Amino acid sequence: MPDLIRRRLMMALALSPLLPHFPLRAAPLDVQRIIALEWLPTELLLALGITPFGVADMHNYTIWVGDPPLPAGVVDVGLRTEPNLELMTQMQPSLILCSNGYGPSQEKLAQIAPIMGFDLNSGDGKPFTTARRSLRALGKRLGLEAQAEQHLRFVDSQIDAARQRLAPFANRPVLLMSLLDSRHAITFGKNSLFLEVMTLLGLKNAWQGETNFWGSAVVGIERLAALNDVEVICFDHDNEADMQQVMRSALWQSLPFIRAGRFQRVPAVWYYGATLSALHFVRVLERALESH
Repeated sequence: MPDLIRRRLMMALALSPLLPHFPLRAAPLDVQRIIALEWLPTELLLALGITPFGVADMHNYTIWVGDPPLPAGVVDVGLRTEPNLELMTQMQPSLILCSNGYGPSQEKLAQIAPIMGFDLNSGDGKPFTTARRSLRALGKRLGLEAQAEQHLRFVDSQIDAARQRLAPFANRPVLLMSLLDSRHAITFGKNSLFLEVMTLLGLKNAWQGETNFWGSAVVGIERLAALNDVEVICFDHDNEADMQQVMRSALWQSLPFIRAGRFQRVPAVWYYGATLSALHFVRVLERALESH
């Protein structure tokens, strides 16, 4: 009997090139074992309803991003620039998400698991548009296209509704800033996520100066003195000591928007995020403008 089985097996192998070949389906990706090494792809996962297996620098995520909060059970895999590759290897992720050009080389990461990289800005100066494309791409990779489209429809509906409510503020320029230290602030304009969303809302951005590829500029606080008749919204990020020091200074007290009482501090919104940061920005902006 064993000889008969062996002969049949050898015949089957010999004839196999003549038999029709059917493509093998790839095994479904385990969406519960995805690590995100940067906060933008972390947002993309959360927007699709997926809890990340691991996220880099969770402590600073709570300070600089905050909303949405990370679900319980997410593993901190180290710094965004230098994640713990040994820990990640032990975790055996199904996929690693990163931001292109940031953090470890993709060659190193590819030794641990398949990778997928994302851009904040595709070169067109429209990070919000790029984020939408990124969400669709990730949705396709994970077989969650319907969830991606549902989320984008929700985002569009929220922005459309906010645009109508904010119509009375269309002619009031808004300066968006955050304090970096006692002498410097970061402002946002051309190429920024905030500017693209403000344009969709029908609002004017007061910062017309230089910005970098990511839409931000670090400036001395004295440069803000040139801005007159603007609403100023300042994003906090666990920097109370610096804020108190700056607000006591004579320079700060002399700024036109401080004298006019047109300065507000608001919760942190991630400057370099995706659609969830855009939604958070809309909510924070709306509350700030409507309170004046």
